Order: sequence, then structure tokens, then C-alpha cells
Amino acid sequence: MFIDASKVRSSNGKTYSRVLLRSSYREDGKIKHRTHGNLSSCTPGEIEAVRLALRHKSELSDFITRLNQTPVPQEAPAPDPSSPFTQGPSVGSIAALAAIAEQIGITKALGSDRAGLLALWQVIARALEQGSRLSAVRLARDLGAAAVLGLPSFDEDDLYENLAWLKKQQPHIENTLFKNRHIDGEQPSLFLYDVTSTYLEGQHNALAAFGYNRDGKRGKKQIVVGLLCDENGIPLAIEAFPGNTGDTLTVANQITKLQERFNANHVTLVGDRGMIRGPQIKDLHEAGFHYISAISRPQIETMLVNGALQMELFENELAEVFIPAQADGSVPAERYILRRNPVRQAEIQASRQARQAALQRDIDRLNTYLAEHPRAKESTAQKRLEKRLTALRLATHLSIHIAERQISLVQDDDALAELSKLDGCYALRTDLTPAQADKHLIHARYKSLAHVEQAFRRSKTVELEMRPVHVRKEDSTRGHLMVVMLAYQLMQELGKRWANLDLTVAEGLARLNTYCAVEVAGTIQLLLEPRADVQELLTAARVTLPTVLPKTTTRVSTKKKLPKSRATRLK
Repeated sequence: MFIDASKVRSSNGKTYSRVLLRSSYREDGKIKHRTHGNLSSCTPGEIEAVRLALRHKSELSDFITRLNQTPVPQEAPAPDPSSPFTQGPSVGSIAALAAIAEQIGITKALGSDRAGLLALWQVIARALEQGSRLSAVRLARDLGAAAVLGLPSFDEDDLYENLAWLKKQQPHIENTLFKNRHIDGEQPSLFLYDVTSTYLEGQHNALAAFGYNRDGKRGKKQIVVGLLCDENGIPLAIEAFPGNTGDTLTVANQITKLQERFNANHVTLVGDRGMIRGPQIKDLHEAGFHYISAISRPQIETMLVNGALQMELFENELAEVFIPAQADGSVPAERYILRRNPVRQAEIQASRQARQAALQRDIDRLNTYLAEHPRAKESTAQKRLEKRLTALRLATHLSIHIAERQISLVQDDDALAELSKLDGCYALRTDLTPAQADKHLIHARYKSLAHVEQAFRRSKTVELEMRPVHVRKEDSTRGHLMVVMLAYQLMQELGKRWANLDLTVAEGLARLNTYCAVEVAGTIQLLLEPRADVQELLTAARVTLPTVLPKTTTRVSTKKKLPKSRATRLK
């Protein structure tokens, strides 16, 4: 990189000078030049400062450090505000996430036009700080997002409009990412699918409805979210449904998506016990797909009664049962993979004992109260304890007994034995033949659903905070979910690359945020050699920073100002 200064005399006798910041590169055997900035409007002192910085760029960091550490004498004048070197914006985390987005194909899928750049910023902003579109604008204003990403001028209204664009482009984006990951032409044969819900604080979201709330938030409307992943847990597609949509009603959309958009053949869809049932199995068969799911405890008990399964098969080692198809073809052949998980069995028993111990403490307190208050009614205490017994889900084998103003628990050993016989037991069902997948592979594939559960957990609450949903319109809601899914892909990839480092992804990004550019003469931003811990993160993430960022004229502003009640004041 060098300064190219020249003078040109025009036909009218006037002399014009221009000063450019340029670098050389070779292309097809020819030397060409690339212009990074125009310094023509700078003063001679500023131009000389840039030339000096470039001449000593390898030692500029040490020079600035020594300068900052040099004590200023008592009588020394104040620092010259016209100094050519000033601290620039934080660029480390944005540059790293932008590089990874480029490497895994997100940048290509979004495109390089204005809408694509704004969408890329929304994805990166979601990974850095979870909030509304307004907070994303403030974040871009405070960090070096415009210079690193080449963003156009925008405000929060532009980002809301961009959510609708994302919803419209979602099929194209998902298809492009799918093809980019399977560029060798080999189609995956296993897909994981699961459904969750996320509650809403407001009442006016277009998809909001009351339904089965997995978050335990009574009185809150919600939306239902379906996530389709490959066998490695990488999200492929996300879809929003009204909050009162049942899990099984979302499966048909995924079958259509796999067939028409991903052109998937020989597919096995893995879903939990509440997802894939009779009608869904029929739809999968008509599409030529296979399935792996599980059956519920009542279904296991029914099969034990009719002799299709035996308790002796539920052991630590996997067992397999083959159920032939019905002669009329109404019920296809299925395999059941059975196991008792001793760890889960111990957890269930420990939970049951802990709940019983809590109930016993309540009984002891009431016994003391009855002894100290002769006029207290035994019937009142009994009703209170029976309500507590039901709430703790212990009424199947425990009952309350009162004699001579003393309350005691009575346990039905036979009922307890019947209740606990299936502790830790589960049964998987599939239509795959042993030639297509043995029992161990079936078991491993079903356990892969944990990838989707992890994606939901991290997207909803841990890092990306899908909620609160700061939008109301249907298109904006679907665009918001698309942003969350792409941000999760970034965090997932970064987590893999930093797996051997002793920090979380959030801690790593916070450390990268300490890396700032150095502005030279208010015109260009130099990126000096990072300190050791920052360079370790960049190296592990396989990210190489540029040496210079152009001065941008992008205007990032918000129309809405913070209310006075949120302003930090000392009184």
C-alpha cells in the first residue's frame, strides 16, 4: 500500500493535484492498482502522517503503545486535538462474523445489493446483541459495521421493511444454502424435524393465538415454530405457524418442502413421539419417505397388554421387535427398538422420592399445627393435603390417612410397582428394514434430535433470544425467525471453530469487540496487528483481517430517541 501523488496541467493552464491511497496487485501477469481512498482534501501534514504510518506500519502499534504509556509532565501542554491518529470503531467481532458468513455461504445467499447487505447486518447484529430493529441501528452506529460490510445508509424503518424482504426471499435463501452445503451433489438421506413455541408479550402479532404453551406461560399468546435440520443439526429451514397449530399439522409442510424445494429422495424424517402418527406416516409413505419416531407410554402399555411387546425386552442393551404388515395393507410393517435407560430410571425415581419427601414435610407441619390448635379441623387439613398430593402427581400410589388427629401417608405397593415398571423405558418405531439400518443406527439417529432441541434452546433463550418478538406483521415475524436461524448458523459454526478454546462464543465475541481500528487523518482506518489473545481467536476462526478500511459516508441514524425515563442520570 502506498500514496500515489501526481499533478496534472489542464489546457487552460491550471494545475490540479490528486493524492490517492493505493495498493498494487498482479492479475494475468499484469500489474494493476486498487484505490482505497482519496486524500486530495487532506493537508500536507496529514498526508505526510499517512505516509509515515505506512512506512512504519509494522511497528506502528508499538509506537502508539509507547506514546500512550509515556508520562506527561505537570507543565506539559494538552494533547494536540489535530493529531492524525485517533481511535476508530470496534471492528473485530463484525469482521469475524462477516468472514464466516462469507465462508459458509450466507453472504452469497443474501446477495450483495442493498437489501442483502441490510439482511446480513441484521443477522450479524442478532449474533452480537439481541434486541429490536432500533437496537440494531444503534449498534451499527456505534460499531464499524458500515465500513466492514459496506452498508448503505439506513434507519429502523429500513430494517423493518427488510424483514418483509427476507420473508419473500426465504425459499431462495434456504435453497441456496442447502445447495452450497451439498455442492458435491450428494443429497442427505436423514432430516431432523421438531416443533416448539415461543410466547408473546403483546396481543397484536398476526400469528398470535392461545395453544399448548411449552414455556409454561399461562395467559400468554404464542406462535409455533418448526425447524428442519440435517443429520448434523445444521438448520435448513424454519417456519412459523399460528399459535394454536398442533405439532402433527406441521409435518405435511415439511414433506412438501423436502420434495419440491430440496429435491430430496430416499429421505428418513426423524420426529418425536408427538410429531409422527398415523396420518403423518401415511403422508410419508405416499411421498416415498421413511420415518423414525417413538411411541408414548400409554401406547407401550397397550402393546404390553396385547402381547406385542414384553417387559423382559426392556434392558440396558437394545432389543428389537418386528411387527409384520396387515394382510390388507392397512398397517405397514414396523420395527420397534426397545431399551431401558438406567440413568433416566434413576432420575425418575429420585424425582418421585423428592416429591414424596416434600409432601411428608407438609404433613409434619400440619401435624404440629393440629397438635397445637385443638379447634383446628382435620377435614380442612386433609383437603389441603389431597390437593397438594394431586399437584405433585403422587395420587396414583399414595393416599392421606387421618387417625386421632395424626396425618400419615399410606403407600400402595402394587400401584407403585405398576407405575415404576416403565421408568426409563422407551420404544422407537420405524419402517426402515434391517438392511437399510440396524437397531443401533436407528437409535443413534433418533438421539440426533438433540441437535434440534439444542438449536431451539440456544435460539430461544441462551444466546440469540428469539423472544421477545418485537414485530406484529406476519411477514415481519417470518423474517425475524429467518434472521434468528441464520444467526444461529453463524454461532454454531463459530462454536465449532472455537471448540478447543476455553471460552464461550459470547465471551469470544466480547473479546473481539475490544479490537478497534486506528483512524489516520480522519480519512482511512488502519487495522494494526491484534494482540495475542485476539489473534488466537481470529486464527482459530480461520479469519484474516484486512489491513485498511475505507472511510465511509454511510449515515446510520434512528428516528426514535430514547425516552427520558431510560436516560442514565445521577441525582
